[in-house]
Amino acid sequence: MLRDVENHSLPRAAAFFDLDKTVIAKSSTLTFSKSFYQGGLINRRAALRTAYAQFVFLAGGLDHDQMERMREYLSALCRGWNVQQVREIVAETLHDLIDPIIYDEAASLIEEHHAAGRDVVIVSTSGAEVVEPIGELLGADRVVATRMVVGEDGCFTGEVEYYAYGPTKAEAVRELAASEGYDLDRCYAYSDSATDLPMLRTVGHPHAVNPDRALRREALARGWPVLEFRHPVPLKKRLPGFSVPPRPALVAAAAIGAAAATAGLVWYANRRRGTT
Repeated sequence: MLRDVENHSLPRAAAFFDLDKTVIAKSSTLTFSKSFYQGGLINRRAALRTAYAQFVFLAGGLDHDQMERMREYLSALCRGWNVQQVREIVAETLHDLIDPIIYDEAASLIEEHHAAGRDVVIVSTSGAEVVEPIGELLGADRVVATRMVVGEDGCFTGEVEYYAYGPTKAEAVRELAASEGYDLDRCYAYSDSATDLPMLRTVGHPHAVNPDRALRREALARGWPVLEFRHPVPLKKRLPGFSVPPRPALVAAAAIGAAAATAGLVWYANRRRGTT
């Protein structure tokens, strides 16, 4: 149970949430593979590989080296993709794909932090154009996410403007604390991955959620709470009458997600061939 409502004479505090497998039950980037295939952005082979990547992600996640290889492939894969086309595809599918996979436990925690007077911040490696609307659905106050460069022609240049990953997440948390007046010792953080250890170590109340092996080991050694989220519940069931209007501006990052997913699969397949 969270602490009582914050004493407003004290410095402000916030709760920082990773997104994938912490707030939602799947990878926000890999979830869009079918939609991108149907929209013609990826071919059937890439769609199948992405589906397998989702399985690998759910089974054990991706370590640092895998994430770095995905980022290397990312620039080549997404270069030249038309952002408006991606936005239209995501606007049609975001609610149907994401709403049903939000963990009930995470949604409840967000509500409790707000009730206690704390801001809620989503901090995700996924692209901003996907993470921001998800954050809005959840009632988050702020979002930190990866940003891609879009050229004057409205297409991705293949360059990453800001990569919200590993130590960069911790830097973003510290910067927000400085700009918003958060007392980091009184802040909370939640993640499933050992790659987020820098962020977790930054706050006074770190929590491991559905942790991978490395994070579980670290959490147990440090005495951090380990939470198991198992119940995805659509927001429309939690909030009767809830609906999300079409949002055509939701998205470029979903393209990045599809590209990253395909990249991960290409790397994984190459690795398997190299070890057999």
